[in-house]
Amino acid sequence: MTPSERSSNRPGRVAGIDYGTVRIGIALSDPGRTIASPHENYTRRGKDQDARRFRRLVEEEAVVLFVVGLPVHTDGHESQKSQEAREFGAWLAETTGTEVVYFDERFSSAEAERFLIDAEMTSKRRRRRLDMVAASIILSAFLESDRRGQNEPGALDD
Repeated sequence: MTPSERSSNRPGRVAGIDYGTVRIGIALSDPGRTIASPHENYTRRGKDQDARRFRRLVEEEAVVLFVVGLPVHTDGHESQKSQEAREFGAWLAETTGTEVVYFDERFSSAEAERFLIDAEMTSKRRRRRLDMVAASIILSAFLESDRRGQNEPGALDD
């Protein structure tokens, strides 16, 4: 079953995740899964507090699927950060009881940085928004591949 088939089984919002060891960027889709919007940058506070935050996100926002950005090298091979993102995704699924899929996040942070520079934001304001904008870019790409009903090159099986 492709990520597209799995994600379309249940109505509800999709959350995009730009994983980081210090901060996690979070984006949310609308209920119809057509628009991805930056939601927040969550600063990690330890497993217990992180678990509470993500459980609350699922409950408050009716999240039925997490799309975790998977950092891969330009040649498509996974990195140490990819393994960390996969471990976080497994923890997230177990902690929230919500399905997790992985999606190629190559260049999402660079694209987010360009977007914020084009918006003429100061360096300080860009830093505060970068992760959630990157999560939004990852989620937008996933939603687009989901609408086409294709297992895009960015959709990575777990």
